[in-house]
Amino acid sequence: MRTLIISDIHANITALEAVLKDAEPFEQVWCLGDVVGYGPDPNACIERVMSLPGIKCVKGNHDAAITGVIGLEAFNYEARASLEWLESRLTPENKRWLSGLDEKLEVDGITLVHGSPRKPIWEYMMDLVTARQNMREFDTLFCLVGHTHIPSVFRMEGEGPKSTRLYFMQTGKLFELEDKCILNPGSVGQPRDHNPKASYLTYDDMEQFWMYNRVEYDIQAVQQRIRAAGLPDRHAARLEDGW
Repeated sequence: MRTLIISDIHANITALEAVLKDAEPFEQVWCLGDVVGYGPDPNACIERVMSLPGIKCVKGNHDAAITGVIGLEAFNYEARASLEWLESRLTPENKRWLSGLDEKLEVDGITLVHGSPRKPIWEYMMDLVTARQNMREFDTLFCLVGHTHIPSVFRMEGEGPKSTRLYFMQTGKLFELEDKCILNPGSVGQPRDHNPKASYLTYDDMEQFWMYNRVEYDIQAVQQRIRAAGLPDRHAARLEDGW
């Protein structure tokens, strides 16, 4: 079965649709959280994700905040402003869907979280020390995470993990993983690795191949909607250069 793996859509329906089209064909979708936050299209993104085949989705920190799990004071000013705007836009049905998401799932022998297996909503997987500590926190061979908006792989080799920034890898090329790994597909709606293209992974469980890919989308259209909504301009500006 071919699985599309996405994360950190952040209410960017234009980027999401570009990824879905580029990734075809796929039989199921795993989403690693933060469907909302920052972007102008929260309801459209939730409803599109809900409609995807075999969808499995975990709760991200922005999803948790808008459903009352995390206080808004935990966020910086601009993220908080986006969440306050979101509070008046999100439909009750979509808010209930976010509220019902699990913080951690195990699907087909793979662990899914937003932040880390140790702290599923909040912890950033950015360095080898954090990766080493978290390798003990899941029993599956692979753990999928989001949150950092940076595509990467932390792979156990011998006594400790090694890291690979996926953005140095050739897109569209199949690769295999045999060691215990933590993988991050990067962000659909707000990349932060200085590449503005939407980022995602696919996984073929029959052949056990992974593929990392990027796709262009109409950034200017999203920027216009962000500014028209009165959201912080930083949310629009950063899309252009992927920071």
